[in-house]
Amino acid sequence: MAEKTRPSLGLAWQRARRALLAALLACAALTLNPALAEGAKPDPRWRELSAPQREILAPLASEWNRLDSASRTRWLGVAQRYPKMTPIGQKRVQTRMKKWAALTPQQREEARTKYKRMKRKNDSKDLRREWQRYQALPAKEREALAAGEPKRKRSSSASTAEEFSQ
Repeated sequence: MAEKTRPSLGLAWQRARRALLAALLACAALTLNPALAEGAKPDPRWRELSAPQREILAPLASEWNRLDSASRTRWLGVAQRYPKMTPIGQKRVQTRMKKWAALTPQQREEARTKYKRMKRKNDSKDLRREWQRYQALPAKEREALAAGEPKRKRSSSASTAEEFSQ
């Protein structure tokens, strides 16, 4: 009789494992996307957004339906945090969103790459050193960098600050 119970225990154990795994996956999905817990679709179309979400995300309206799921989720997170932001923070988000919406796909990819590179420089000394190098550049070069112009080759009589940037 002990042998007959083992197979049924094995089957029960497998079912319990599957149920536990399903529950864990559901919890993970809810953790990664809180909108699912509220009953919202994970990937809503523009017309399915609430009026406050559409108002906050207005700069993205023309391309919302073309965004991938991950991008929509990130922007919905911004919209969720938006009401708790200070007026200055809200204005900054709106300005950045408008600038982001105006970028071409190639420019967006370049921006993502630059962001990832800066994020990797988690050592504050490196970041501080880079900032000091930038501050030491002549105003025209800083303006050129801000405008996105490529860096020009330096002559051998470059200043000390310029030598650091290479």
